Amino acid sequence: MQVGPRPGRVRARSVTDEGAGVGNAAVGADEDPGAPGQEPAGGRRAGRHRSFWKELPILVGVALVLALLIKTFLVQAFSIPSESMQNALQPGDRVLVDKLTPWFGSEPARGEVVVFHDPDNWLAAEPTSHPNVVQKVLSFVGVMPSGDEKDLIKRVIGVAGDTVECRGTGPLTVNGKALVEPYVFPGNTPCSVDQRGGQFKVTVPPGRLWMMGDHRQDSEDSRYHQADRNHGFVPVGKAVGRAFVVAWPLSRWATLPVPATFDQPGI
Repeated sequence: MQVGPRPGRVRARSVTDEGAGVGNAAVGADEDPGAPGQEPAGGRRAGRHRSFWKELPILVGVALVLALLIKTFLVQAFSIPSESMQNALQPGDRVLVDKLTPWFGSEPARGEVVVFHDPDNWLAAEPTSHPNVVQKVLSFVGVMPSGDEKDLIKRVIGVAGDTVECRGTGPLTVNGKALVEPYVFPGNTPCSVDQRGGQFKVTVPPGRLWMMGDHRQDSEDSRYHQADRNHGFVPVGKAVGRAFVVAWPLSRWATLPVPATFDQPGI
């Protein structure tokens, strides 16, 4: 009687299959490659890729979160609503404001154009805008400038310890040094002779700023708020950041450097 292997079908296993329980087993003659639960040839299962329309909300959400983080910690866009900073800034300009450096302890310096929160109801007489829901959402995440925040933009003239003075029509002096101010609106004088606040001599307290607009005869700035609780000074903590570039419209694109007049020795 011949002794040998019993008739039957033998399933071959790969080394991987035997050692780790994972591998491609040989398909026997009675096994159906297309049977339910088995992957088709090529190893890919149909319908594995997520459709674009399912991914779109995720992509939009990620983009909005990134925009919010950028607005909060890096850069924010602001719209110029008035003529108080002409000619450096025109109504309708969009400026980008650096919000990163204040996180590292940097404070506004003389000559910088700075956005700051209303320190004591300076904007009480200004009309209040009423943005719609979409505008509010886009403003919140920083995609478009805010329409309802109480913010102003002026140039820093004096910082803590500085003595700023206006006599007659000028020039404006800081610590006894006359400023040459090419940024002052053409036809304006550096100082005003009106009775409300055109003539002054102030010393900036610690933690405060003295702010003035470039359009000197059309800017409600520190000069005209000396009767408020801050005596016209702006607390450093109210500063949002330095405006460093006019980003829109493209025809108005320009940087906003510190004028050389503030580099004078002794200021």
